[in-house]
Amino acid sequence: MCGIAGYISTRSSEVAKEIIERMTDAVAHRGPDGAGVWVHGSVALGHRRLSILDLSELGRQPMIDPDSGRVITFNGEIYNYIELRRILAGQGYRFRSHTDTEVILNAYDFWGQRCVEQFNGMWSFAIYDPRENLLFCSRDRFGVKPFYYAETTAGFAFGSEIRQLLPLLPSRQADAQVLLGFLVARVAEDITHSFFSGVRKLPGGHNLVFDLAAQKYTISRYYSLEVQAGYVALQLDEAVNVFQELFRDAIRLRLRSDVRVGTCLSGGMDSSSIATLAAEAYRRESQQAFLAITAVSEDPQTDESQFAQRVVENAGLEWIIVKPGYSDFCDQLAAVVRAQEEPFASASVLMQFFVMREARRAGVPVLLDGQGGDETLLGYDRYFADHFLQSLRKGKLAAALAVVSGLLRNGRRGALSILLRDLLYFHAPAVRRMATRNHSSLFRPEVGPSLRAARVPARDYGGLSAMQKDEIERTNLPVLLRYEDKNSMAHSIETRLPFLDYRLVEFATSVATSLKLHDGWGKYLLRRSMAGQMPEAVVWRKNKFGFEAPESRWMRLYNSQIQAAVRSSCLLSQICRENALQGTSLDQFNQGMRWRLFSLALWENEFAVTGMT
Repeated sequence: MCGIAGYISTRSSEVAKEIIERMTDAVAHRGPDGAGVWVHGSVALGHRRLSILDLSELGRQPMIDPDSGRVITFNGEIYNYIELRRILAGQGYRFRSHTDTEVILNAYDFWGQRCVEQFNGMWSFAIYDPRENLLFCSRDRFGVKPFYYAETTAGFAFGSEIRQLLPLLPSRQADAQVLLGFLVARVAEDITHSFFSGVRKLPGGHNLVFDLAAQKYTISRYYSLEVQAGYVALQLDEAVNVFQELFRDAIRLRLRSDVRVGTCLSGGMDSSSIATLAAEAYRRESQQAFLAITAVSEDPQTDESQFAQRVVENAGLEWIIVKPGYSDFCDQLAAVVRAQEEPFASASVLMQFFVMREARRAGVPVLLDGQGGDETLLGYDRYFADHFLQSLRKGKLAAALAVVSGLLRNGRRGALSILLRDLLYFHAPAVRRMATRNHSSLFRPEVGPSLRAARVPARDYGGLSAMQKDEIERTNLPVLLRYEDKNSMAHSIETRLPFLDYRLVEFATSVATSLKLHDGWGKYLLRRSMAGQMPEAVVWRKNKFGFEAPESRWMRLYNSQIQAAVRSSCLLSQICRENALQGTSLDQFNQGMRWRLFSLALWENEFAVTGMT
């Protein structure tokens, strides 16, 4: 896990070494164990190293293949690198190191640009290929690892973080469409544009190839999540067996490390399942207790540490608890804003930040985490609304009624009210417009066209598989992965996500909906798979939080600072009606909108954003 940088000069035949050095140094926090730059004519690559596999000097980057002259800068982990190494060794390839980086270089030589189809992992990398006179860049299937890029009058640049690219831009301007999408449509992460005008993102599952002779690049998609026909007809017992095998293997691969590995543990199903299975495998291999870190909310209504404790006792985990309070929120808010680089939609992002900080203090540079479990195995309440609606549309009245009766038996408190709310909000355009009408009144009339373009229409996917695909690739998971990457790497921590093993994702999105939503239970397949391996109180719990912050309390205590930041924002004054945010007018908006306005104002100030385009 590392930080990468790259620069291609399109104006001269030489790149000044200082450019790539500055870009590389800007992400020193991502790689405190080493640094390197490589410059050749108009191409420069940089790297900051967080040593996880092969801690020797043979793992240094940028890494050069002596036979082909190819050079790579790589961020991430290829978890199946041992298996790929065996395949490549059988084809005559020789290895000097025990790194996955060298495996990528040889895989590229053997399979060409289709090498990425062989990888099980998370990655952002760039390979300079002197034979083809091109730069081949790739981002993993679901975009776990970031890849930002920018075009300037003098060149093309890319990196792991936005801060590496900002000094190369003529000015720091906000992207108006992204900004309005964040405020109005609650789109916290655009998959191709950042909040900074001129800074773009390579989407997950895509490659970027820069032709050095033509001085232009092309972007192509190499992966799209599709239903796997072999899984569609599986019955429950068969599906449980396949899931258990894939899940255990995903965890086994993600325990490969030459440094200590631990896990995040909230007490929810996803993190508890990972902690339970990983503890068993880790103890078998290392004869050590597996470490878990839990962030505890100071609000009893969102405190799930009692569930985490049961998992700890059941799995024999070593346990670290961190309980951030209001003073921690005040002290670290600016640091989180700097780390995230873009506005974020909830104060709960801070709780994850505190977990990663604690992992660094404990000397555990690798953590497993449960991101992706809700999207792949249907863990959110809104999925019941889609299931109910699709059953009705297909004339399956009994199935629709079964959704309601199941929620009455096993759903959490207020489940039917939540079902009705989600049906109206996500599938009734008129109701959705009413819900954001008071937000629209906040903005100046001239913002109207951009405002209408920023609104997200009511969703009609024609089935939960299509909805899952959209949420995994575009609407829901990308922002969670951004939070995860920025929070972890701010503390030089690598996080690994077993639920996003592509084999597991393809399986989970292909099996029948009735195996995931059953009798009022979300993630039913996971619950059945873990029954008997975890305490029943955890397996069959009805409420869920995650690392939730006591946001209401913190915002109430911080209200005067929130009001001041929003009122002083030049960006907000450009798009909001005169006096719309003065006095107590901010109180008319719900908590989510107030936080988004505040977060935007903090971002603008921290990064000295001067206007919008």
